[in-house]
Amino acid sequence: MAYRNTPPGKMLTDRRAFLTMAGAAWAAALAPRAAFALSRTDAVYASAFMAPDGSYGVATVSEEGEIIERVPLPARAHGMTCCVVSNRAVAFARRPGTYAMIFAPDGGAPPVVITSVEGRHFYGHGCFSADGRLLYATENDFAEKRGMIGVYDGTNGFARIGEFPSYGVGPHDMTLGLDGRMLAIANGGIETHPDFGRTKLNLDHMEPSLALVDTATGALIERHAMPEPMRRLSTRHVDIDASGKIWFACQYEGARSDLPPLAGSFSRGEDVRFLDLPENTTSALANYVGAIAVNRRDGLIGLTSPKGAVAVTIDAKTGQVVRQERLADAAGIAPAAHGFVASSYSGQFGATQSTVAWDQHIVKLGHP
Repeated sequence: MAYRNTPPGKMLTDRRAFLTMAGAAWAAALAPRAAFALSRTDAVYASAFMAPDGSYGVATVSEEGEIIERVPLPARAHGMTCCVVSNRAVAFARRPGTYAMIFAPDGGAPPVVITSVEGRHFYGHGCFSADGRLLYATENDFAEKRGMIGVYDGTNGFARIGEFPSYGVGPHDMTLGLDGRMLAIANGGIETHPDFGRTKLNLDHMEPSLALVDTATGALIERHAMPEPMRRLSTRHVDIDASGKIWFACQYEGARSDLPPLAGSFSRGEDVRFLDLPENTTSALANYVGAIAVNRRDGLIGLTSPKGAVAVTIDAKTGQVVRQERLADAAGIAPAAHGFVASSYSGQFGATQSTVAWDQHIVKLGHP
């Protein structure tokens, strides 16, 4: 599935940005089929997958869904992040996994695999600092039942050099503010422990929240707890638009018939505002948004729901639904040259049906 209607002047921009980052030598070394796919795409992405033989990997992919290159992974991954400055991308293990793999999409450096320290596991997401020198990862301090942000030094083999609180329970996704000095963190509010796998241990007393944290000091800037009637609304994924507004998406752990709002936004110093979506859209999302993406150029918000088998596009200014389309096993979503590209667990990416099973998230390479 791909939503696009590319205006003149925007064609090639994203591919050229990626090629500038990757270098001509890498492109020249590609197999003919991969080189052809790269030559005709508008943007390049990365996403984790499971191959038909059960092995795991991460692939660079064209907007049309054609695989350009693959890199093996030690186990199943979840979220992705990339850094234009350092030309590196990261695949994070699926909760409660303990690895993250840093790799260069152009193959210019060997992959680096890091392991969470004792007493921690990764939550599947992270992001780079603005200068690319640091990597931040959401982590679980399961003995103390608190979320932490691990800090890793990209100039020294990604050695772990510190941590600070996420100021909540179960931090999942996070994004860096446009000024490069603030992290927006989605604390899902769900307590887990690796001894119990992916079991949710505190559904009767969840504490979901959204926190803004200073990257320089680790200090809390502000925190937004979900209101009491929505304490089972787990805040899971975040993205940021061109104005710096933070958009978030949720997964509801209450009754299916409740139909609470599942997405919203806020800016620093302002209260959280939920999107007032039509009832048929909220119902279609099945109380579960698996991924959110912002198209900054077009002012659009994209949501996917694997449980609802749907992908939804929303106008960020008006909150109106622009497009709602069925997508069986809907997984990742990311900004395209215009609109969004989406993937599925059953192998669809853009217009292509692949033999691999794509995992939950997509990251656009080159620039947001």
